[in-house]
Amino acid sequence: MTEKTREFMHSDIVRKDMAQLRLEPNLKGYEGLRETFKWADADKLVEWFPGGKINSAYNVIDRHALGERKDKIALIYDDGEGDAQKYTFKQLYEETNRFANVLGRLGVKRQDRVFVFLQRTLEQYVSFLGAIKAGAIASPMFPAFGPDAIKDRLLDSGAVAIVTDSELVKRVYTVKDQLPDLKHIIVAGDANADAGEIDYRAEMASASDRFEAVPMDPEEFQFMLYTSGTTGKPKGVVHAHKGIVQQTLSTRWVLDVHEEDIFWCTADLGWVTGVVYGCLGPWSCGATQVGLGGRFDPERWYRSIQDHRISIWYTAPTAVRMLMAKGDDLPAKHDLTCLRALYSVGEPLNPEGVRWALEVFDNKPFHDTWWQTETGSILITNFPEMPIKPGSMGKALPGIYAAVVDEDGNELPQGEEGSLVIRPGWPSMMRQIWKNEPKFNEYLRDGWYYTGDTAKIDEDGYFWYVGRADDVIKTSGERVGPFEVESALIEHEAIVEAGVIGKPDQLRGSIIKAFIVLTPGYKESDELKKDIQKFVKSRLAGHAYPREIDFVETLPKTRSGKIMRRLLRAKELGLPTGDTSTLEG
Repeated sequence: MTEKTREFMHSDIVRKDMAQLRLEPNLKGYEGLRETFKWADADKLVEWFPGGKINSAYNVIDRHALGERKDKIALIYDDGEGDAQKYTFKQLYEETNRFANVLGRLGVKRQDRVFVFLQRTLEQYVSFLGAIKAGAIASPMFPAFGPDAIKDRLLDSGAVAIVTDSELVKRVYTVKDQLPDLKHIIVAGDANADAGEIDYRAEMASASDRFEAVPMDPEEFQFMLYTSGTTGKPKGVVHAHKGIVQQTLSTRWVLDVHEEDIFWCTADLGWVTGVVYGCLGPWSCGATQVGLGGRFDPERWYRSIQDHRISIWYTAPTAVRMLMAKGDDLPAKHDLTCLRALYSVGEPLNPEGVRWALEVFDNKPFHDTWWQTETGSILITNFPEMPIKPGSMGKALPGIYAAVVDEDGNELPQGEEGSLVIRPGWPSMMRQIWKNEPKFNEYLRDGWYYTGDTAKIDEDGYFWYVGRADDVIKTSGERVGPFEVESALIEHEAIVEAGVIGKPDQLRGSIIKAFIVLTPGYKESDELKKDIQKFVKSRLAGHAYPREIDFVETLPKTRSGKIMRRLLRAKELGLPTGDTSTLEG
């Protein structure tokens, strides 16, 4: 660690000199706001139609296009091959209007389900927002989904239309005869008219660029996303138009978007982060966003930050670890002084990632954020005005009451591990699990929303992630969170990534088993295993080290970058894998 970074860290806390920040944070006086804030205050951040109606797409695009921001660049779309196109709010307004009119001509009705199955392209944004503007329920899907994943989602939702391209549509056809509700296949590319495909570009060319966004009841649905569990089929998480209130507020208060910022969220629209913070929230705040096509490539990422002058960067811990593994020489070759704020999401960010960012990005740490597909926006986070405790989730958003409880729903004192819960009622909370009320009700009991995560709260009110409730390992009578072991493991110079599970053991109840991806140049050996075990023991405890280690080429991850420990556990123990449709391709 350099002397510069050592000075910036105090008792392992990242303290900020507010006078040195490039812009004054949008959220100031956190503790006071915790006492006084009411969600009705946030309603003023969005525009409403007469009678208390609203449309989230109107707030995301139209209100800017019809006002002073009409000529402001809304989207810088970089296809990943060196071609970057810029689109103003007015241009996105006209394009989304055209798509809403296309759906109208096809007879798509209010609250019909319209799926978007596209690569990161302009059409992906336009069709998603155009569907919402028309009053339909939009549902983006990962472009890497296979036929079974497509069938599960379209069949369960009763989707009437899908927007795709001439390559991805081939997967749709393998299951089309099992989708009785699917009436319209809209193809952006070379559409096959003989097969009944609708030519996206031809339809858009002939559609009017005038459309009045449909005034929706705040509780009517705007989008739905399917998430995977440990068992059964993926479940459809449904969000209402009123969620735009919290999505706008959290973008301002957490991600600290200002008028002059260039914002980049690396997540695909098939993931909730891509929907909420790669589309809805930043545009509702009037920000310029970057959309980057193509696959992950560290050099291209750094070059994009440099060339597009990105100032706020929201990415995943897996991406951070992959960038770390490429070394510090690559970022040093680029002018990254445009960056002023860094954020992460998807799984807890290991402390090492925060420390690395301090060195590489001129004392700018990553701010970890916690939320879920079901919560609809960030709920617990490291705010711009606060010190960061590396590895901590941070504190709850004003208006959110979070707690750690025991098995009976009673709040636990500081330092004790238990279930992480939230008091229900925030605007962006999911409204239902599609056609599955029993599943929805499993989240709610004892007056709490149960997140399925375990956590603890320290003496300063910071939340610390322990693990998923079914991931926590009890070994030799002690509870060990897999995340803390993984965090210790990746601080070892030979380790790029690590996934940890509990493995049943007759003597200890469970032992800790680690699956490790080695840094290039290192070879697996018994000596290295022993060194790793000693390394973790020295950082955690005598019981909290992996007694078994497997070296692997890759770890199973969702496309959002979250390590799927349940798949590691299933493979190790010969258990069913459950739904794997969100698995990284």
